[in-house]
Amino acid sequence: MTKVKICGIQHPHHAILAAREGADFIGIVFASSRRQVSLPKAQQIVEALRREGLRTPVVGVFADEDASNVNAIAQACPLDWVQLSGHESVDYCRRINLPLLKAVHVPIDGSPEGLAEQLRSQVVEMDSAGYRPLLDSAVPDLYGGTGKAFNWQVAQELAKEFAVLLAGGLTPENVAQAILTVQPWGVDVSSGVETGGQKDSAKIIAFIHNAKG
Repeated sequence: MTKVKICGIQHPHHAILAAREGADFIGIVFASSRRQVSLPKAQQIVEALRREGLRTPVVGVFADEDASNVNAIAQACPLDWVQLSGHESVDYCRRINLPLLKAVHVPIDGSPEGLAEQLRSQVVEMDSAGYRPLLDSAVPDLYGGTGKAFNWQVAQELAKEFAVLLAGGLTPENVAQAILTVQPWGVDVSSGVETGGQKDSAKIIAFIHNAKG
């Protein structure tokens, strides 16, 4: 069954809700973003999950951060996975002490076949090194959570060969079709389960149920 990651969590009750409804990953953003949380806030979220007996893996999202800082935060939180959404190389990735999701940014414009071929080398490199590629929309000055979708045919081509996560513009309304079209290993959502810039409990529930259904 397709894995579901609910990202950009800022409050413990949304993390608990998502975990109870069947999310496979909870994402907390440490990179510069309107969803960025402090280490103490992240620790509160993780502690709240564990107090409830919920073992859902927590993913910390970073972008172009010093690797030693990433490892220190990951240990202090503690995190289960790290997601890198910047311009990190494979050599950088090898310095991280936890399992990795690595964002590959997909241009919104261009032919699906051409873009898939253009990005294939990045995906091959990350996959071969044991890191899970996460396909997200390329938007200038933003690392993720853009709410913008790229052409799913690009992901469809890459998902034939690699276990990828699909992100970018997913919502409760379109996630089932996205999964049928792309057949990804997992899906990742942030802005698509928000209302007015804040996480929406009803949308989180609907997204997970529609993805899993």
